[in-house]
Amino acid sequence: MLRRAILIAASGLLPGHALADTLVALHTMRARTIVAPADVGLQPGEVAGALTGPEDAIGLETRGVIYAGRPIRARDLGQPAIVERNQIIPLLFRRGSLEIRTEGRALDRAGIGETIRVMNAASKTVVSATLGADGTAHVAP
Repeated sequence: MLRRAILIAASGLLPGHALADTLVALHTMRARTIVAPADVGLQPGEVAGALTGPEDAIGLETRGVIYAGRPIRARDLGQPAIVERNQIIPLLFRRGSLEIRTEGRALDRAGIGETIRVMNAASKTVVSATLGADGTAHVAP
């Protein structure tokens, strides 16, 4: 009896059972495209790991190519990049009242709040830092 209930539930035949919608690309979107409302739509059905609403994707940047009709997953999107690879950016280390500022070269593209590798221009040491809204890379103590 339990097996039958599971099969009925899985097939969506129980009253009041509704499938979630899946967010899909309406056309092929190239990498580094900012997602707009005209780029996405909802398709009936649920796909594991896929986003379920346009508000989850609009304004974000595609990390790779997303083909038309394919589900959009959170890993396919990220914050729009404000720093490009090889760009010279401010590098900041702060611990208590000690503050060290220098310049560094971004070794990756990154958006606000993302961790980025930065090469200190003076010492050539590579550090990991979190990118701030102003484009400053903040090195954690």
